[in-house]
Amino acid sequence: MLYPSIDLLMQKLDSKYTLVTVAAKRARQLQEKDDLTIEKPVSKKFVGKALEEIAAGHIEVGREDEAE
Repeated sequence: MLYPSIDLLMQKLDSKYTLVTVAAKRARQLQEKDDLTIEKPVSKKFVGKALEEIAAGHIEVGREDEAE
């Protein structure tokens, strides 16, 4: 079973595409320097750890304003 669940993750972000982009970017950051924001991750892989951080609310997604 996937942890965290897709339903829980979708409550934090607006689309699956945003979820994939944010998780991939955070996973790359974790590979470069191990600055994990959760204490005991369930997952051993970087993408899983990134998803757990998103589910815990530790990752905030900034929006770029569209040009007028």
